[in-house]
Amino acid sequence: MTTRKTTQKAAAPGQAGNKPASGGAARKTASSDRMHDIFAPTAPSNPPVIEPADADPTEAGADAGTPRPGLDEASWAYAETYRRERPEAGRARQAAEEMGNVPISRGVATTLTFLARAAHARSVVEVGSGTGVSGLALFAGMVPEGVLTSIDADSEVQRVARAVFREAGVPTNRIRLIAGDALTVMPKLSDAAYDLVFIDADMLDCGEYIEQAQRLLRADGVLVVNNALWHNLVADPANEDDETIVIREALEAVESLDDVWVPALLPVGNGLLVASRRAS
Repeated sequence: MTTRKTTQKAAAPGQAGNKPASGGAARKTASSDRMHDIFAPTAPSNPPVIEPADADPTEAGADAGTPRPGLDEASWAYAETYRRERPEAGRARQAAEEMGNVPISRGVATTLTFLARAAHARSVVEVGSGTGVSGLALFAGMVPEGVLTSIDADSEVQRVARAVFREAGVPTNRIRLIAGDALTVMPKLSDAAYDLVFIDADMLDCGEYIEQAQRLLRADGVLVVNNALWHNLVADPANEDDETIVIREALEAVESLDDVWVPALLPVGNGLLVASRRAS
């Protein structure tokens, strides 16, 4: 969830084919359309294609002159909705949309659960509580006694998140919701005390959040930044919107700090930057 949300930009519609689909092709098209409709509230309709333009098809054993397929929209949507969502997460997602709050995608939620489990996370900081969609995903991967510290400037969405956690049976001693500006709250948290930091807030402050996360994470702790591909604009060198420039600079900074981070950029949801904190 973001502390301050930016409305997602509408993606260009797909190009219509000249020949109508029929039979199995029509059923596949309808299935893909349904998959996209399910995911549409949080997904750009032109997901990134993971195939570099100058790739040599022979490297993957393909016949010479045959292009290797990239990740098309149907495959991407299938991966995003691969894991089912628990009912309370679905209700939290619906509440977010009713409040004009953009929830994380199901693919991002699945990834958060996986990363929290892989890190054996017992102490997590979340910047951007929203209505609790991401918090539920984190709790699902954390150790049973793990504590989530979640920061959001909007106390109303945090009220909904608290109710969502209560409905999900999360003990109150595992939840620390802090209403306030994250860049005021984060400096007050303890150094090297957290296993995972998840950032889903105003991307104009992305660099500052990452700086704080660097201080907060223990060695081998995990940084996760949502919206790292920013509606497919980060990959467009011609785009110079403020958010795009800030995100690019943050990505470059993390990638360049070899002595601090081991990063990866994942085409999940609206893009996820994940990075493991090296020992000092």
